Amino acid sequence: MSNEDLFFLYDESEDTRTRFVSFVGQTSRFDLGITVTSRFYGKLLVSNLQSNRFAIIGHDDLEEPGYLEHVYNLNEEEAQELKDFLYTLF
Repeated sequence: MSNEDLFFLYDESEDTRTRFVSFVGQTSRFDLGITVTSRFYGKLLVSNLQSNRFAIIGHDDLEEPGYLEHVYNLNEEEAQELKDFLYTLF
């Protein structure tokens, strides 16, 4: 398959800023990549490097019950520790 066979919806490049952070809470450890870009309307691309799961997260997403548990496959305590950290980014 060549590029001529593909229909691109978009193909853009952008300079981004990525922060890598590792921390240990009371119940779990997190190794995260946090990417800031203008592409997601002020939200962050948060990658959990241990589980290979990622999500585009904004302050509003942190308010959604069960969101972090679902996206990152966490229990309630782990999700609260992650949420507490992510709140500091907004």
